[in-house]
Amino acid sequence: MRNYMVMLLMTALLAGGSAVAGSDEQPAGDCCAKRKQAGAAAPAKAPEGHDACKYCGMDREKFSHSRMLIEYDGGTTAATCSLRCTVVDLVNNINRTPKSVRVGDYATRQLIDADQAVWVIGGAKPGVMTRNPKWAFAGRDAAEAFVKENGGRLATYDEAMAAAYGDLYQETKPIREKRKKDSD
Repeated sequence: MRNYMVMLLMTALLAGGSAVAGSDEQPAGDCCAKRKQAGAAAPAKAPEGHDACKYCGMDREKFSHSRMLIEYDGGTTAATCSLRCTVVDLVNNINRTPKSVRVGDYATRQLIDADQAVWVIGGAKPGVMTRNPKWAFAGRDAAEAFVKENGGRLATYDEAMAAAYGDLYQETKPIREKRKKDSD
């Protein structure tokens, strides 16, 4: 079943899956304002070559609340704007092993370990590159405050990844169907 899903996703990507709904909206609201007032540092400037998302070209500093950074076992890195583009990179690099995956904390914009983060799936805030938003938080309290204010549900990294893989398929399916219809 896993190989089947990987093949479906690779087919979707090779068929020209494109960006869905990016959001210019910056994180706001009481849940995050409290953390920022507590003296959270501004996000560090992206290292040379990591200013833009590898797949969609979006500005990773502007989207530092959703950006991700993958470090593979060979020392190479992939910088993305979102979990969606991270999924694309992981599918394209199925034969490589991620050594670490970090994500921008929604509230502080600092890179944190994606596996240790408390994730929120869904809610009223528009997602980055997806219709079904997924946000990461360094702590459970901030994630719960976000859910109280914006909706959504708490999740693990594995649950967020599974949702992102499924969403990628669902969000690229209409594109493939339209291309098929246009070619008939």
